[in-house]
Amino acid sequence: MSADEPNDPTVDSAAFDSRNWRQRIVAARGTSQADLLLVGGQIANVFTGELEEANVAVVGARIAAVGNYSRAASYLDCRGKVIAPSFVDPHIHLESSLVWVSEFARAVIPRGTGLVVTDPHEMANVLGLPGLDAMRWAARRLPMHIRFTAPSCVPASPWESPGAQFGADEIAQMLAWPETVGLGELMNVAAATSGDALIGRMLAIAAGRRHDGHAPGVTGARLQTYLAAGIHSDHESTELAEAYTKLQSGLMIMIREGTSERNLKELLPLASGSTFARCTFCSDDRDCKTLQQDGHVDAIVRLAIAGGLDPVRAIRLATWNAADYWRIDGVGAVASGYEANLIVLDDLEQVQVGMTMFQGQVVARDGATVTGMHAEPAPDWLKTSVNTGPLTIEALALTAERGKQAVRVVPGQIVTKHERTEPAAEQGYAVSDPGQDLLKLVCVERHRVTGRVGVGYVRGFGLKSGALASSIAHDAHNIVAVGVADQDILTAVQRVAAMQGGLVAVSDGQVTAELPLPIAGIMSDQPLASVVEAIERLDRAAQELGSELEAPFGTLAFMALSVIPEARVTDMGYVRVS
Repeated sequence: MSADEPNDPTVDSAAFDSRNWRQRIVAARGTSQADLLLVGGQIANVFTGELEEANVAVVGARIAAVGNYSRAASYLDCRGKVIAPSFVDPHIHLESSLVWVSEFARAVIPRGTGLVVTDPHEMANVLGLPGLDAMRWAARRLPMHIRFTAPSCVPASPWESPGAQFGADEIAQMLAWPETVGLGELMNVAAATSGDALIGRMLAIAAGRRHDGHAPGVTGARLQTYLAAGIHSDHESTELAEAYTKLQSGLMIMIREGTSERNLKELLPLASGSTFARCTFCSDDRDCKTLQQDGHVDAIVRLAIAGGLDPVRAIRLATWNAADYWRIDGVGAVASGYEANLIVLDDLEQVQVGMTMFQGQVVARDGATVTGMHAEPAPDWLKTSVNTGPLTIEALALTAERGKQAVRVVPGQIVTKHERTEPAAEQGYAVSDPGQDLLKLVCVERHRVTGRVGVGYVRGFGLKSGALASSIAHDAHNIVAVGVADQDILTAVQRVAAMQGGLVAVSDGQVTAELPLPIAGIMSDQPLASVVEAIERLDRAAQELGSELEAPFGTLAFMALSVIPEARVTDMGYVRVS
C-alpha cells in the first residue's frame, strides 16, 4: 500500500493529497477545470450560519473552491438540495455498536458520518493495547476517518476487575499513533481531584493534547478541582444547570444522545443561545439497532431541529465544533482547502442524507454504501476472552442484610439511584420479589477465573419472570445478569460464557433469544443486519418477561459501571458511587 493512500495508519490522512496541491490552486484561480463540480445546491455555511447559493469545486480529495465555478471534468446536480460537511461524532465507544469496525462503518456512512473520535476503553478493558491495535488496523482503509483517544481509566475504578491494565506506558505508545488525537475520558474523578500520581503522569504524557472528561453530577469546588487537573470537555451532564455550570467553567459540552443515554432534550437550550460555540453533539454509546433504525449523528441533528434549533447551527454542532475541539484540521466545513468529506441533503429539516462523499468520492447513496469496506476481519485470538470457571447456584445467594439496599434504574439515563429496601427473605436469604419490582442483579468476573460473584438488588427492569444476561458490562465487561429465579440467572450466565460472550434471555430454564458476541465478548463477527435482527428478538424476549424499558440490554450494560452515581453491582458486590 502506498504511503500516500488515504487512511494508511503511517500517515496523517488529514494532511493527505499533497499531490494535487498545485492543481487545486489552479482550479481555484479559475484557469483550470476541477475534477468534480457540485452545482446548483445551497451550502450550509457553518462559519456564518447561513445557507448560500454556490458551487463546490473538488480536486482530488479536497475542495478547491466554493463559489461561481463552472469548469469540471464531471458534474453532480445538487439543485434543490443542501451541501454540508459530513458529520463528526466527537465521543463514541465504537464497540458499543456491537459490530466489528467495518460493519460499524457500513451502518454510519450512509447516514452521513465522515469522522468519529472513539475512546476504545471497552476493548482496552478486555484485551489491552493489542486489542486496540487490531481495531486500528481494521479501520485503516475505510471510507471514513476513525480517530482514537487513549483510554485513561482501565479499570474505571478499583471496584471493577478488567481483563487488562492500561497504564501510562500504553498511553504513551498509543499517543504515538497518528490516529490518536488525545487522552480518553478521565472517569476516575476521585483520583484526579486528589492529585493521584498515576493520573498526573498520564496527563503529563498527553500534554498538548485534548483531555476528554467525564464528570457526572460534578459541580462546585469539586468541579473546579477536576478542571484544575487539566480536563477540557464533558459529555455526562443530565441537567441543564449542571451543563451550564461546566460550560461556564470552561469545558466543552458534548450533548449526548445515545441508545440508553438521552440528554439532548434537557440540554438543547445551551445550543440555542449564545453558548452554542462551546457545544457539540455526541452519541457515546449507540448499538447497531439504534444506528440502523434511528440513525447516528444525523438522528441527533434531526432531533435538535425538531426541538427548535436552527438547522445550520445544528449542522455546525455536528461538524465544525466537534472537529475544531479535537484540533482535526481540514475537516468539518464546506470551504476551500478542506477535505471533500460532504453530504448532500435531500431534505434539510428532516436531515435526509441522499449522498455521502469521502475525500472527493461518492461512498454512499440513498441509504447504502456504494464502495467496499476493506476492513481487516477480527483475528481469532480476539475470540477467546471469556474465562469464568465453574459457577454454582450458591454463588448467587444474597443475605437478607445485604439485600436492604438496591440500585434504582432511571429510565433513559445511565445514572442510577441508591434505595433502601425491605427485602423478601427465605431462610435468611433475600430473594427476588417481582411484586415490588425488586430483582437480583449479579456480576460474575469473567477474565481470570477468580470465581468472584457480586450480588445485589435492582429496581426498574420490571421482569415478572426469567432472566437477562450480558458480557457487555461497562467498563470491565464482566458478565452481568438480572432476573427473578436464581436458576434462570445461572442458566443465562452459563450460556453467555459458553458462547464466549453475548446477550441472552432465559425463561423457565430455556434460552429464548441470544446474540453471540465472540470478539472480546463485546462485539459480533456477523453482518450488521443479522445482529440487528438478533437484538430485536432479544428485546421482544425481554418484553415478554415483563420489561418495559426501551433498551433493556443497553440499560443492563451499565449496571456494573462504578464511576456513575449513585449505585452499582460489580463483581466485588454492591457499590455506592458518590
